[in-house]
Amino acid sequence: MYKEPKLIAEIGCNHKGEIKIAKNLMKVASESGVKIVKFQKRNNKELLTESQYNKPHPNPMHSYGETYGKHREFLEFDISQHKVLKEYAEELGLIYSSSVWDVTSAAEIISLNPKFIKVPSACNNNFDMLKKLRDQYHGEVHISFGMTTKDEEVSIVNFFEEKNQAKRLILYACTSGYPVSFEDICMLEILRLKETFQNKVKDIGFSGHHLGIAVDIAAYTLGASWIERHFTLDRTWKGTDHAASLEPTGIRKLSRDLIATYKSLTNKGSDILDVEKVQREKLKYKK
Repeated sequence: MYKEPKLIAEIGCNHKGEIKIAKNLMKVASESGVKIVKFQKRNNKELLTESQYNKPHPNPMHSYGETYGKHREFLEFDISQHKVLKEYAEELGLIYSSSVWDVTSAAEIISLNPKFIKVPSACNNNFDMLKKLRDQYHGEVHISFGMTTKDEEVSIVNFFEEKNQAKRLILYACTSGYPVSFEDICMLEILRLKETFQNKVKDIGFSGHHLGIAVDIAAYTLGASWIERHFTLDRTWKGTDHAASLEPTGIRKLSRDLIATYKSLTNKGSDILDVEKVQREKLKYKK
């Protein structure tokens, strides 16, 4: 039996540092059939070295500050703003969540008690942060496995198993690129994760950074119940994530197609369905 698909609109930092845009993104996502929205939380002074903080953005045309650190600070919402976003999401009937990139951010988002918290591929080896999520949070912990070795995957799951907490994990097949070519999506990683971990964790997902929506349906049919896609109002906006994001038309079509696929993945309940009976009477060969 296939589980009902759960589509996450990853807003991330595509709000350009403006609460008004963030709220509009949530509203449009809701109107597009999406039930879950996700943001990001970073403590940049903790996450970045002094050198990294003070270097120019590697892609200056997409920078919101004169250094990479100031660029990141410009796009950062504080915890009170995240509380506002969570409350607005709930007004819209949406589930709010956030990725966390460091221990401080994890503690702050835990204080909001969302249904789930996401660990990005970039920091799934931060065991101080994982410990915070394992020991001080009781919701689901979603973890992307982009740029992660198989040994690292096992270590992460084992870390949660040590305290009998692995059944709260949702693991995501992911390739960390923006955007990712179809050849590098490696969709069969979903099957590998299922075979390796499905008896240890709660569920398997797919986090895509590709173009279009065709392969997300394949991800779902391969067993990824959670589908995460970056979402923006305009792919030409300033910022590096917009190019690998879906616009409203794309996310609406993906939501529609996932539901249609879910409804279609059944066996026939009888040899001849009711919808076939008239056609059988009219068209079936009779000796």
